[in-house]
Formats: sequence, C-alpha cells, structure tokens
Amino acid sequence: MSVLVFIEAKSKVSKAALEAVSYGSKIGSTTVITYGNINEQELTVIGEYGAEKILVNRSLNESNDQQLTNLISAAVDHTGADVVVISQDQTGKSIGPRVAAKLNAGHVSGAISLPETANGFVVNTNVFSGKAMAKITVHSDKKVISLLPNSHAPVKTNGSATVEEFNADLGEGRIIVKELKTQGEGIPLPEAELVVSAGRGLKGPENWGIVEDLASTIGATTACSRPVSDIGWRPHHEHVGQTGIAIRPNLYIAAGISGAIQHLAGVNGSKVIVVINTDSEAPFFKAADYGIIGDAFEVLPRLNEAFKKFQSSQN
Repeated sequence: MSVLVFIEAKSKVSKAALEAVSYGSKIGSTTVITYGNINEQELTVIGEYGAEKILVNRSLNESNDQQLTNLISAAVDHTGADVVVISQDQTGKSIGPRVAAKLNAGHVSGAISLPETANGFVVNTNVFSGKAMAKITVHSDKKVISLLPNSHAPVKTNGSATVEEFNADLGEGRIIVKELKTQGEGIPLPEAELVVSAGRGLKGPENWGIVEDLASTIGATTACSRPVSDIGWRPHHEHVGQTGIAIRPNLYIAAGISGAIQHLAGVNGSKVIVVINTDSEAPFFKAADYGIIGDAFEVLPRLNEAFKKFQSSQN
C-alpha cells in the first residue's frame, strides 16, 4: 500500500510530524510531502523515522489551506498514494476534510490506531468527547487519515530518504496570510508529554508562579481551565478542554480544577492524571489515576521540591 504523509513546514520537524511519518511507514511504502525552506538536517531526520522519499515544494512558503490542499492532491497524483496521513493539529483539522473532498476519499478524523486490514480498512477513533471508541470502515479507494497527536509513538528506524524537488500548480489562494505570531515558548500543548494545569482554585494570576515553577522543574507545558482563560488570568492558547485544546500527554497534573465534563473531554486521553483539590467531592477525582485532597498552595511547592530532590539523586 502506498502512503503519502503531509508535514507542516517549520524550522524544526515537530514530534507530531514524526508520529505521522512513523504511523504511515507501518501502513506501507511512505512518501512525505512538505514545502518551504525546510533545511537538509530536518529532511534527514524525517528519513530516520520511516520515510522512503521526500517531496519538497519550494514555491510555497506560507500555510495557505487551499494551496496546501492542491499541493497534497498533486502529490497523490504523482505518487499514486492510496492513503494520505495528516497530523490532527490546527492545520490538519482544516485541510484534512478539504483533501478528502478533493480526492473523493473517505476521511477518518482523529485516528488513534493503525488500520486493521484483515477485513477491509478499519480505523479506531474517539467519539463522544473520548467517552467511547468507534471503529470506522473506509470503503473508498483513496483514504485520508488525520492522526491524533500522542496516539502513536514515533519509532526511529535509522533509515534514509531520497529528496526530490516537487513543483505543482497550486492555484491562487483566496486567503492571504499577512502575519504569523508564535504563542508562548516551549513545547506546544498538543505535543506536550507532560502538562501542569490549574484553575480558579489558584485565586488569581499572581499565584501562577507555583504552577510555572513545577512545570519548569519537570520540563512540562502549562495549561489552564476555560474560566481562567475567559477572565484573562492566562492566555487562551493554554485553555484545554472540549472548547479549547484536546491533549493526550503521558502525565497531566491538575490543581484547583473541579473537573467539569467540558474540561474532562479535552484531557481524558492522558495516560496518567493527577488531581489536586481541597474538595474531596470534586468530579475530577473520579477520572484521576492519583488524587491528592489538599491545598494547591501547599501541595504544588512540595511536589516541586520532591521532584528536585529526586532529580538531584539521579545526578
């Protein structure tokens, strides 16, 4: 089976992109399509995770959904790919349905497993805000899979890929990107393996230092509940939940968050959930792997010191 994996052009290839490449390589012979001024070192990294060939379009230098759709479609025609794999990030959510419509292909959004091909082409995905799993059978000749970040660990193969320049008629994009701004520093929330989050239990933005200190110690990304971002204590790009960013980290530490269903919908894919709350009846405890009934102002600093002590003992 021939697979085409789309990779967003960035200065450094993201973990989500490597997950998509590794995922594609498990399905079949994998070609990567990317664009812009991606450097040779990053192209080498892509080859180490299972890509056999990399097509690079140098004429496109910005994320334009319409032109990216045309680029992927042209690459499918060029390679004869049966399956297109796109990471389910902000760009992937936008162009996945567009690519599927252009190719007249079946589309699986938010895939969490490799396809089962013993009896058709079946892919698992989360439904009902992660409360259940659906098995989706794709009957079309062409298939588009949007892979949920942190659902397939990238596996290094130490292989290599040939690199080819790829030119295509991308058409005129009706949307013009005038400016791009980065949101914060560090690892983006969808790619983070460790996340420390807090809610209104912290009582004010001036108290967020204890969250940031713990996150800094363990190398985590910070997050927050929706009420916190709505009242301006934290930026909106840190909001996780049903109406914010859905995450699947290996560890999610939540302090001062009650755990309403809207919040749980965005974090219940986490491998391990640790909840800190003074209210023993907080609904979040029902979803937690570990629960600490206590004041975040006391627990978080003590956790931070414990992590520092453990790290020192390992050196």
